[in-house]
Amino acid sequence: MRLATGQVYPLRVPDYPHPLSAGRSANMRANRRTDTKPEIALRRALHRLGFRYRKDYRLDLDGARVRPDIAFTARRVAVFVDGCFWHACPEHGTKPANNTWYWGPKLARNVERDRAADAALTAAGWRVVRVWEHVPLDDAVAAVITALGPGVPGAARAAAAAIDDLASDDPGIGPKG
Repeated sequence: MRLATGQVYPLRVPDYPHPLSAGRSANMRANRRTDTKPEIALRRALHRLGFRYRKDYRLDLDGARVRPDIAFTARRVAVFVDGCFWHACPEHGTKPANNTWYWGPKLARNVERDRAADAALTAAGWRVVRVWEHVPLDDAVAAVITALGPGVPGAARAAAAAIDDLASDDPGIGPKG
């Protein structure tokens, strides 16, 4: 900002919240944007079933740039594996007790961004699949196969046979225990 005298004053930016401890800071730094455990489990299951896809594929749509976790470009299906905390899951999402002035708006913006991405993808002719991280792996695979629609080569046969194997082989996306 330039004053009448010609001096320049920087714009005031709110302070970034300081972590309560070094451990909490390390924990938050370890969170990944891509290649999370639930996402990898879903990708492995889909790959074992013979599906081929793009991961973290950038789509430049009218007025929006979207990066689905998994994109089936030929079928125009975008798959997102949403974490319960970061995307405010109604069942498992928690609200932090500290720095609420920061986290409340941050999590609300994440949800708004998700809805805007869904709208942009739908307007561009894409089908959107959103899977929560707590959803069992076989349910997540079934949701993706359903969105891919009929005519997927071998998908129906492979899915019926392999979903039972996946549930026993892989701990899956859902909660451990």
